[in-house]
Amino acid sequence: MSRAEVMTPAVRHRAGRRRPAPLSLRPQSDPSAGPILLGLARSAIAARGTSIPRTAEGPAWLSRPGAVFVTLTKDGRLRGCTGSIEPRRSLREDVMRNACAAAFHDSRFPPLPAAELPQVRIEVSLLSPTEQLVFLTWEDLLGQLRPGVDGLILSWRGHRGTFLPQVWEEVPDPQDFLTHLLHKARLPVSFWEPDVTVQRFTVTAWSEPGQAPRRLST
Repeated sequence: MSRAEVMTPAVRHRAGRRRPAPLSLRPQSDPSAGPILLGLARSAIAARGTSIPRTAEGPAWLSRPGAVFVTLTKDGRLRGCTGSIEPRRSLREDVMRNACAAAFHDSRFPPLPAAELPQVRIEVSLLSPTEQLVFLTWEDLLGQLRPGVDGLILSWRGHRGTFLPQVWEEVPDPQDFLTHLLHKARLPVSFWEPDVTVQRFTVTAWSEPGQAPRRLST
């Protein structure tokens, strides 16, 4: 399926509490963020992953931890999608490594040939920290969802499915959204167990010009 905020460093108060980094340190508030992140993704794919720079050049937020999904589409159809849920490396490195993973290591597609890259549209989705949803019933869960806003991670005993918020563009009904998510997690569409867990997140997304992609496979 085919558009989510990054975890930024926090400043500690004297009382020991944390507050978000100033807006100027966040890619969400930087007009240059889209061109920078999309350029990093495309250059990494063009280099076929052979050059992941460790340089500190560019805005400070590039060197801060971040988690992204990189989605590749061709003629409006999915061509690869890979990402990180938690920020475990710099935003720069996460973008470039996930771009290469989407292009060359998504098991649903053959590796992207160099000649095909100019035909590919790239989207980078920057994830917010996740929030655990607390619910007792399926109906309770449905009532907490925010269509068009929430990305979801559904997990149960080794099964996991993740949908970016962009998937709502194709599946606007919450019941259908969860049904497709269960299918992606390789669970029955009527599945329900008390210990199933669901987390949500939002994204900030930047995409190259081109045909809007279909998301249902991501």
